[in-house]
Amino acid sequence: MSKMLKPKSLLLLMFALVMAFTTACSSGGDNKNASEKEGEQSPPAEEVKLTQDDPGWKVDTSPITFDWYINFAWFPNKWGEDITSQYVTEKTGVNINFIVPAGNETEKMNTMIASGTLPDFITLDWNNDAVKKMIEGELVLPLNELAEQYDPYFFKVTDPGKVSWYTKDDGNIYGYPNASSSPKDYEKFSDNITSNQTFLVRKDMYEALGKPDMRTPEGFLKALEDAKKMFPDVNGQPLIPLGLHDFHEKGNYSLESYIQNFLAIPLEKEGKLYDRSTDPEYVKWLKTLRQANEKGLLSKDIFVDKRPQMEEKIAQGRYFAMLYQRSDMANQQNVLYANDPNSVYIAVDGPANSNLDQPTLSGPSISGWTLTLISKDVKDKARAIRFLSYLISEEGQRDLYLGKQGVTWDTIDGKDQFLPEVVELLNSDRGAFDKKYGASHTFWMMMDTNMTPAWAPPAVEPFKQMEDWTRGKAHSFSQFDQLDPDGSSEEGIINDKVLTEWGKTLPKLLLSSSDAEFDQVWNDYLAKRESLGFAKVQEYRQKEYEENVKKLEEFLK
Repeated sequence: MSKMLKPKSLLLLMFALVMAFTTACSSGGDNKNASEKEGEQSPPAEEVKLTQDDPGWKVDTSPITFDWYINFAWFPNKWGEDITSQYVTEKTGVNINFIVPAGNETEKMNTMIASGTLPDFITLDWNNDAVKKMIEGELVLPLNELAEQYDPYFFKVTDPGKVSWYTKDDGNIYGYPNASSSPKDYEKFSDNITSNQTFLVRKDMYEALGKPDMRTPEGFLKALEDAKKMFPDVNGQPLIPLGLHDFHEKGNYSLESYIQNFLAIPLEKEGKLYDRSTDPEYVKWLKTLRQANEKGLLSKDIFVDKRPQMEEKIAQGRYFAMLYQRSDMANQQNVLYANDPNSVYIAVDGPANSNLDQPTLSGPSISGWTLTLISKDVKDKARAIRFLSYLISEEGQRDLYLGKQGVTWDTIDGKDQFLPEVVELLNSDRGAFDKKYGASHTFWMMMDTNMTPAWAPPAVEPFKQMEDWTRGKAHSFSQFDQLDPDGSSEEGIINDKVLTEWGKTLPKLLLSSSDAEFDQVWNDYLAKRESLGFAKVQEYRQKEYEENVKKLEEFLK
C-alpha cells in the first residue's frame, strides 16, 4: 500500500506541478525540443553531470536496500537496529541487508563465485584468494569506471596512494581497503599509530607470581609452570596456561608472523626476502613451545577451540598468558573488568630474541585489513558507488564513527565527541553499545583508522595499557603485502600445497615427544616443501616485493 504524502511533500508536489504547467504554457508547443516531441523522458538522475566537488549521494536519497556480504562468520551486527545506522539510512536513503556465512567462510565464498551471482557489496580479507577469482571472473566492477560515469567525488575522497596500490595491470581498481595506512600516513599520524599485536597476561596472576620476565625461553616456561601450580583452576575449571589464535588447515597466526615480529626477525636482508620460518630464533621458540607441551603447559583446548569458544574462556579469565590481538577481546575485557579490575589482561614484554631486542610489531599497512568490492549484479550502479564514496569521505567517516549529532555526539569544549553517557556505555559494555548506538566502528567495513582517532574518546582501562604498550613498536610492512601468487597459477598451487603441509606439520612439532622427534618432523617438512617446488614461490614473491618497493617509492615522492 502506498504511503500518504505528508503535507510538506504535498505542497512541494503541487508547487512542482504549477511550475511545470507555467513553463509549458510560456514556452509554447512549437518550441518543444525534439526529444519531448518524440515522447522521450528527460535524462535520468544518474546522468546528472557531477564534478569531484559534488557528493554524488545527494543526487538521490530515495529508499534503496543493498545486500552486503561480510565474509566473517563472527560478524554479529544488523543494520537499522541502532541509532547510527538508522541515521545514515535516514540521511542517504540507503538501507543495508548484511549477509554473513553461517559456517565456513571459504566454502560460502566459493559457492557464490561458482554461481556467478554475488550480492551488491562484498567485504573480505584483502589477501583472500576470492578477490582474484572475482576480478578474473569479471564478477565485480571497476570502481574507477563507476566513479567516472556516476561519481567523480570518489576521486576526491579516496587516497591516491591506496588507489594506485590496488590498481591492477588493466588500469582498474576493484576494491578499496579499510584500516589502511600508507607510508605517508606513518609520517603524518605517527603518534596515533599502534599495533593490535600483544603478549598478554592476566594481571592478578602475573602480579602474584612477582611479575616474572617472560622474554627468554627459560623465564617463559617457568612463568607458565608457576601459574599452573599457583592457580590450577579458575572458578572450578582448569587454568589454560597459554592461549593462541585458533589452529586452522594452514597453520596458526600466533605461531607464524605474529611471534616472528616479537622476535624482531627481519623480513628481508640486503634487498632479498628472508625466509623467517627457518630463522634459528624462531625454531628455538617453537622448540620452547614443544617443551611447554611436554611439561603439560599446552592445553588440548588450544588445538581445537575456535573463536567463539576462546571468547567464552577469555571472559572467564581462564588463560594465564596469550599471544593474541588486543582488539579481538574488547568485549571479554569489559566483562572481566566489571567483575574485578585486577582480573583483566595486560600487555607485557613477551617472547624475545637472544639479544632481547624490542619487538617489531605489525602496524596498519597500505593494504589495510579488508577490501570492499561492488558486484556486477549490483541493483543500482550509481547509488552503490556514491554510497561507497560517502562512506570513505570525512563526512561518512564522521557519521559512522560518531553517529547522530545531539543524540550520540556533540561539539564539547571545541571538539566533536561522544556525549558522556555514550562514552560510559562504550567503555563498560561494548556489545550493548553496538546494539544501541552502532557507532565507533560497529560498522567497520570502510573505517579509516587514521581519520577517526580525532573523534575518539581517550583510551581508558582496561584498554589503555594494552594500546599504550604497542606505541613505538608498530612498523609499516606494506612492501611485504600482496606477495603471494594467484591461487590458480603454478606458483599459487604450489604455495597452497606448502601452506596445507605447514598446517599439518605445526601441531606435530608442538606435540613431539622430544627435540629429536621435533627435528625429524621439521626436516621432513622442509624436504617436502622443497620437493613441492617452494623455490618457485619464493622467486615469484621476490619479484612482487621488488615491484612493491618501487610503488612505495613513488608514493613518497
